[in-house]
Amino acid sequence: MADRITPEARSANMSRVRNKNTKPELKVRSTLHRAGYRFRLHGRTLPGSPDIVLPKYRTAIFVHGCFWHGHEGCRRSKLPATRTDFWAAKISRNKERDCDAEQELIALGYHVVTLWECELRSESLILSQVDSVTGRGEV
Repeated sequence: MADRITPEARSANMSRVRNKNTKPELKVRSTLHRAGYRFRLHGRTLPGSPDIVLPKYRTAIFVHGCFWHGHEGCRRSKLPATRTDFWAAKISRNKERDCDAEQELIALGYHVVTLWECELRSESLILSQVDSVTGRGEV
């Protein structure tokens, strides 16, 4: 089935897809800040440029979109019906890049937390995943 819009219009739509300051990322940042965490954004000096870096805890946090990063078992990660070969290859490359970045960060002594877009409804879930790595949640 052919695309319903012109290639120029599709390109314009895709160019507006952001990779920084997305709504899920802003929600995580807000939750962490309210909980007392202080952080740096988009650590360009670290492998994979983590969305959030907690320097005090040597923790890197990635906020992944379920579709773009191929969240296994999530209904949002379903491939489009058109150009499936293209999308499968693109998402596979994203997953490989994510894995490589995570391994490099671990080798540098960082803890890595991956938060998925579909899991961000609950602030307690966000904090429990971060607290489990930083050790702040333990009493």
